[in-house]
Amino acid sequence: MTQIITVTNQKGGVGKTTVVSALVCGLHERGARVLGVDLDPQGNLGFTLGLDIGDGYTIYDVLKGNCTIEQAIAHTEYGDILSSDILLSAAEVEFTAPRREFMLSQQLDAVKDSYDFIIIDTPPSLNILTINAYVASTGIILPMEAEVLSLVGISQIQDIIETVQNSFNPDLKVLGILLNKYNSRLTLSRDILDLAEQVAEQLHSQVFPAKIRRSVSVAMAPAYGQSVLSYKPDATSARDLQKIVSAVAGDRFPRRKKR
Repeated sequence: MTQIITVTNQKGGVGKTTVVSALVCGLHERGARVLGVDLDPQGNLGFTLGLDIGDGYTIYDVLKGNCTIEQAIAHTEYGDILSSDILLSAAEVEFTAPRREFMLSQQLDAVKDSYDFIIIDTPPSLNILTINAYVASTGIILPMEAEVLSLVGISQIQDIIETVQNSFNPDLKVLGILLNKYNSRLTLSRDILDLAEQVAEQLHSQVFPAKIRRSVSVAMAPAYGQSVLSYKPDATSARDLQKIVSAVAGDRFPRRKKR
């Protein structure tokens, strides 16, 4: 069965796109069929993976009915990508039809059998795009920085997740909270970890054992149109992200040994 995983936190700058691009690239490297979907109007996922987001159809065109989802999917060396652009920022006022929460799910139904994983990047807000991602997904990953405001963002999402589970998607599960820019030597990081574990328990989930450490490579990789996994595979953050890829891939897609 296709796993559809949304990476989400209403706070910006917590590493959502970094995690999505790593999952898309890492799963693709292991032989999985992967589609990355960008629901953020900033269009950072496509840019990060080297796409010209001003060229061709986007998820906005798909949701507007301007093209089929197959026409909008770009095939790249890192996996398939359904990109976004700034036009998607009007979604809240443009998409008002009944059952608008199911727009994305209905579109993905047409292609999901062609993929093992669909990974969705979301905007830093709780709007109709985010709700569409939750309704379409089988699982959620919650990245956060090891700081208080990032944890508050996750706490605020909790009610929305429970509403979606109760009203639209009872099979939705929180796969885990992922700590980013983590430094085990700092008291703040350790305190935030303790609090994150309490929130994870309320979500019937976990804090991923792997933590993503700070790395300049994460910031540099998008400038080269790459995920950090391909840009600097030996960087600490790349090794940490590979552990998250392994957690998602499970036994079906183990990491291939380098020759």
